[in-house]
Amino acid sequence: MTLPPPATPGMQVEEVDTPALLIDLEAFERNLQRMADAARLAGVALRPHAKMHKSPLVGRLQMAHGAVGVCCQKVAEAEIMVWGGIGDVLVSNEVVGTKKLVRLAALASTARIGVCVDNAENVAGLSDAAVAAGAEIAVLVELDVNGSRCGVAPGAPARALAEAAARAPGLRLAGIQAYHGRAQHMRGWEERRAAIAATTAACVETRAAFAAAGLPCAVVTGAGTGSFEFEAASGVYTELQCGSYAFMDVDYGRNFDRDGRPFRAFEQALFVYATVMSVPARDRAVCDAGLKAIAFDSGLPLLVDRDGIEYAGPSDEHGTLRVAETNRPPRLGEKIRLIPGHCDPTVNLHDWYVGIREGRVEAVWPIAARGAMA
Repeated sequence: MTLPPPATPGMQVEEVDTPALLIDLEAFERNLQRMADAARLAGVALRPHAKMHKSPLVGRLQMAHGAVGVCCQKVAEAEIMVWGGIGDVLVSNEVVGTKKLVRLAALASTARIGVCVDNAENVAGLSDAAVAAGAEIAVLVELDVNGSRCGVAPGAPARALAEAAARAPGLRLAGIQAYHGRAQHMRGWEERRAAIAATTAACVETRAAFAAAGLPCAVVTGAGTGSFEFEAASGVYTELQCGSYAFMDVDYGRNFDRDGRPFRAFEQALFVYATVMSVPARDRAVCDAGLKAIAFDSGLPLLVDRDGIEYAGPSDEHGTLRVAETNRPPRLGEKIRLIPGHCDPTVNLHDWYVGIREGRVEAVWPIAARGAMA
């Protein structure tokens, strides 16, 4: 059951019930514009990753800024995006299992749908589902680019899979998926550049193998918030799949730019709003945002504008705050803003976004694809 939203438009931000997920709308809008401008200047398409925000409303705003569509990781996410008015969705992942393939093919009857493959058996299953639905599904061969996850080896192995996809009824071979997830959080600029240079070389090798076999490769897609500048400038990638740029988080703030400074290409726009619910000691307070309100896979959250107070650790419903001797302890009932370590799984813990501007609630948006894992 979806709970009522923690706020209504027009109220002061201090009135928002907690824990709540806040979006600073001004920072968010600037982030959308900056990425759209970067893609346009580079002459590449922008297809933001909706697995981060899980909201057709946010996806439509990204498309209003020039995005060609969105990416998803799950069929359920893709369904919610299409039902929410987005007509071009790439499932940048493998989809396996008869029920999921039937759903994906049904979706392809009403929208432009693409999907990744790394296995010939999966290609056959996709083809059967597409033919049964009278639909066409675009297929991208996913390359293993040192991510130790999904993907087929570049070059000849990728070409062999592409040949199977090109022969399969109901499928259209679109090109290559080459996303280097590990590179997004390599801290040094040069380290990220070198990683993407190797990934780009794998794309060039594979594209040449496709061409030698007379296979099309109109799309080379990938990239993320931590590496997009390299893919955009490569002359090889045609699409960027960045997601976190819209909201940002603590972990991306640990990256460094070309000059060795903290990565600040985009602004922090997403916050978990919390209330101090206990002040049991001079050096300790407790807020109401713990494991069920914030993701901790990328470390602890940071407090905004409260020097001398650290988020020390979570339990299910509590977050313990450590207060320095030189700092005043927070007041009981005081509201605080936390920057999550990792935005994607934090979003998936909430039902609603509360959009704020100049200290007031402007919008309340459902996180429609929360929990969409199938």
